[in-house]
Amino acid sequence: MANVVSEGAATSGTRTAPERAEAALDTLTATPAAPDRLRRVLEQALVFAGAAFAGVYTPGDDPAQLRLAESAGLPRTLYGLRDGYPAAGTSPVAEVHRTGSPRRLGPAELASCPEARRTPSLDFSVAVLPLGAAGGGCLLAVSEHPGGFGPDDRACLELIARAIAVPAPAAPTGEGGESAPDGFSLAMDSGRVEVGDDILRLFGLGRDAFDGRVETLLALTVPEDLPALMSVVEADHMSIGDRELEFRVRQPSGPPKWLRLRGRLLAGGEGRAARLVGTVADASTLRSDVTDVARVQRLAAALAVAGTVKDVGKAVVAALRGPLQADRIALAELENDRLVVTVLDPPGPEAWPDLWRSEWRTEWPDAPVRAMPTLAVALREGRARIWPAGSALEPALAEVGPGGLAVLPLPAGGRTAGACLIGWDQPHDFGADERALLTACAGLAGQALLRAHAFDAEHELVGMLQRTLLPRRLPRLPGAVAVARYLPTTAGLEVGGDWYDVIPLADHHVALVIGDVQGHNAGAATLMGQMRTALRAYAAEGHPPDVVVAHANRLLLDMETDLFATCTYVDADMEQGTAWVVRAGHLQPVLRHPDGTAEIVRAEGGPPLGVLGQADFPMTPLRLLPGTVLALTTDGLVESPDADLDVGMDRLAAELAAADPAHLGLVADALLTGAHRGDDVALLLMRYDGMAVHPLRESWTVWRVPEAARHARRFTRRTLRTWGVPPDTMDAALLVVSELVTNALVHTDGQVRLDMSLVNHRLRLAVADASPRSPVKPTSIGWEATGGRGIILVEAVSAAWGTLPVSGGKQVWADLVLAP
Repeated sequence: MANVVSEGAATSGTRTAPERAEAALDTLTATPAAPDRLRRVLEQALVFAGAAFAGVYTPGDDPAQLRLAESAGLPRTLYGLRDGYPAAGTSPVAEVHRTGSPRRLGPAELASCPEARRTPSLDFSVAVLPLGAAGGGCLLAVSEHPGGFGPDDRACLELIARAIAVPAPAAPTGEGGESAPDGFSLAMDSGRVEVGDDILRLFGLGRDAFDGRVETLLALTVPEDLPALMSVVEADHMSIGDRELEFRVRQPSGPPKWLRLRGRLLAGGEGRAARLVGTVADASTLRSDVTDVARVQRLAAALAVAGTVKDVGKAVVAALRGPLQADRIALAELENDRLVVTVLDPPGPEAWPDLWRSEWRTEWPDAPVRAMPTLAVALREGRARIWPAGSALEPALAEVGPGGLAVLPLPAGGRTAGACLIGWDQPHDFGADERALLTACAGLAGQALLRAHAFDAEHELVGMLQRTLLPRRLPRLPGAVAVARYLPTTAGLEVGGDWYDVIPLADHHVALVIGDVQGHNAGAATLMGQMRTALRAYAAEGHPPDVVVAHANRLLLDMETDLFATCTYVDADMEQGTAWVVRAGHLQPVLRHPDGTAEIVRAEGGPPLGVLGQADFPMTPLRLLPGTVLALTTDGLVESPDADLDVGMDRLAAELAAADPAHLGLVADALLTGAHRGDDVALLLMRYDGMAVHPLRESWTVWRVPEAARHARRFTRRTLRTWGVPPDTMDAALLVVSELVTNALVHTDGQVRLDMSLVNHRLRLAVADASPRSPVKPTSIGWEATGGRGIILVEAVSAAWGTLPVSGGKQVWADLVLAP
């Protein structure tokens, strides 16, 4: 936020960086030795010298190797640095260690250094300083600033190298180091903060009155500045790197005092939590207009949580229009040299120029772009332009602000991400502070717009992925109705691993599946799609429910992913009104009985998928009476920070009991009302009504004897007579059975089974065998051929025929239609 400072703001009265670093190091070296003293000293290189990384290389147990003893800042791998270097090698670390002379290397020198493994996309400089005399190791610091380390930075690094080389006094038991007089160190996990005496004086606290909690300091800040300050001291809102912020603290009397915080968030690791280290100084003399600074900080806090392009636009309008008393604001993205408006305030066409209204649509009209060359020039130059009342501008631009117009290109990532137009109807006087405010807001909005545009694009991509992987519609079920709902999380990207499926199976069976893959990202969604496809494939092969889930478990283990999945699989027999439930680490089903009572099914369960290779997935039976509603859901519906899982399940059962099952879609919508949206939610409901007409079924095991086909025909004739099948259909059925049974006996091994069913004047004849290979109808048969005509005959006399996988084998079926 330093770009908000008005030109000419005084900085006198503050100590130079080397002076502040020296004071900090004096405190650290005077303090008895603590286990983390070396790391604390290195952190001063990040705070005072602006280093991105600092590390100490010293001889280890093997004097021929220099090992990285301690480091601070960004990961060393970003810069190609190693854990160790040969002491006799040609690396800069080894040369400084041997010679005792410092070295500085810029990007070009690093590129030509054979021992430096460069990262091509990152330009940085390196400073290597000896720790005392030759042979004592060295300090290595990395700078990402153009030009590398400046004179003050190098002076700070020399002080730090000397402090590392000087042994610290021994520490009494239980004592640790303290922060520099104007420095602090905040543990991001616990909120404990170590501060120097100078900072406590700025907050008006004595050492004895301070309890070491960051909340104690935050309570003394001005409430309006607290959101911006929280965006710095909460790790969830920060990325690794530098931070600078100004805020106000209350005084016993008089106006609040302005303080400037400079710090760097350091990543955790090896048992250490992430920490924010830096300094706090008095900034009261650096601000001539505290109101504008507060506006910028409020805008920064609002943009920090703005997820979409629309959110960014609304935050900019809220931060600028009222305080600037502007009459209209337009915010637009720049896409391929074309401006696309995202926010217009006021939104109605009548508030904007005539030329805009002539081609008004959802996007920025093409005609005004061509008619506003002044705007195009401002965007090409990439700097803010302000025109007072009466400026000579083209009508399409002048009518946006006849009393004054500001055009703010929104810079981000080295390019112009968009533009903000602010117009006044009455003559407006642009002061120096207001110009600085506009410039600062443009920079903040540009970065936020770039992030939001990327978020929107990724959100649309993963949303499309989610929609593609979930069922587009549920199938019609015999004797039942099913509905499903999916709600993405409102936190971060709206994609997760929750899924549901309804799979029609043979013999009027239906598989209902609901599951949840660990995580909320595109990887979880992709794995979800793979698991849904695998379960559907295993179910279609005719395996029992426990085998289907066990196969999916082995598949997930073979995929060698770090993610696991939970699921509940229900195989429902629509004819008999029974079901088998298999759980793999997932929630229990909930049943609403026809009398209006609801219960949580206590079904045995196995571990989540992808955890154990040898896992059992027991099956639990269910009885489904007509009118029963079965509910399957994921934990996003029943678990929240305010209520545990058991409470949520009891609430779901109570709400299901109170619902009217006649309108299943309304029931699903009611159950989702008020759901906590911190996680994805999937909900699958099925109401079992029972089949109006139950099929007639018979089966016959065909023994491999010479008269097998004759026995199968005899069983078929006797069964069809009992069912009242007319003679003409009887003859066709006997032909089909004879051909299918003979084909199975001749071309396969193992058991052969004949199944017959009759429902709604449709007779199905099916022969199952142990071979997965389906019969193929020949394309042509010569007159002298002695075989191959069986399938042709079956196709000729049946209404339809086909094959189904059944438990490692297949079932060949043919349907005959009986006359009414």
